[in-house]
Amino acid sequence: MEPLTLEEARVLGTLMEKARTVPDSYPMTLNALVAGCNQKSARDPVTNLSEAEVQEALDGLKRRSLAFATSGGRVTRWEHNFQRAMVVPEQSAVLLGLLMLRGPQTAGELRIHSERWYRFADISSVEAFLDELRSRTEATGGPLVVQWPRAAGAREARWAHLLCGPVDVAAAEACAEAKAGNGALAARVSALEEEVAELRDLVTDLATQLGLSPPGHQKTDDPT
Repeated sequence: MEPLTLEEARVLGTLMEKARTVPDSYPMTLNALVAGCNQKSARDPVTNLSEAEVQEALDGLKRRSLAFATSGGRVTRWEHNFQRAMVVPEQSAVLLGLLMLRGPQTAGELRIHSERWYRFADISSVEAFLDELRSRTEATGGPLVVQWPRAAGAREARWAHLLCGPVDVAAAEACAEAKAGNGALAARVSALEEEVAELRDLVTDLATQLGLSPPGHQKTDDPT
């Protein structure tokens, strides 16, 4: 199958998610799909796709028989055709959908995040389906996931989907480490700023008790 674009993967994953988590609102209108693609929770990365971009992604998915529009009603609605087109069981479809929406994850994270989609018995069952997806032969379309090497200090290795084409594992890991480092730096800066603010308040309070001008304020002489 022709690799998906990042936009197509986001739209497809959103259709797969909403079909399981909010069946009363499924199939989805274009407006609802745009909102689902761009929601801030359960998405990595967070996107800001326009209606035109989502419609273009839908057209691409329709061309691959991965999604189709339903007739009837005043508004066109869309639904996915992932399991039939890719010939995978429900459990594998759930894992691939989560990987498309949330990025690389460990088997443990996938089990936690899948609660509203499908309840896996344990991590071993998640790993079993991931192994099946990784071991698919070329005759059946080839592997659909790849396992990244376990990062230093990590307890589990992460998995990524291959629906958008081959993954440069080394580059992806370097990017993930840089992202984690930036997050840690931001957290440290925020903690230091809070500590400085607390110290400033403490110094101001002490200065007031001693009858001194707070730091940064000049005490004016009493004209009387």
